[in-house]
Amino acid sequence: MSQDVTLTVRLVRSFEHRNFRPVVYRGVSLDQTVQEFMEHVKKDIAAREGLPPPFRKHVYDTMKIIHQPHGAKTNELVVGLEDDDLLILRSAQTLREAGVAHETELAFFCEADYREYKKNPTTTW
Repeated sequence: MSQDVTLTVRLVRSFEHRNFRPVVYRGVSLDQTVQEFMEHVKKDIAAREGLPPPFRKHVYDTMKIIHQPHGAKTNELVVGLEDDDLLILRSAQTLREAGVAHETELAFFCEADYREYKKNPTTTW
């Protein structure tokens, strides 16, 4: 049974500067793979009106669950640094298998930037 859901994708351009932009996607099928959804989001943001060029041209290659509906939120303003094994989505899984549900919030970012930030999680303004 296919059910289309609404997801919020937080495009993270800089962890240190807390530079991110949320984008809402409606009618998303949970039966598509994570890779298919990431490709869809990349194509959409490249052409999206109103999104500043630095966000449209940034390299995004990893998605992580930030928040599930009716669950506790992290204190991190951009993305939580814990539970990577559980919360980072694997590209071959379907969104449903990865634990994504209606109204889930996802972060979309460059994995190399995330790993570097995780070594020294300080922010600058």
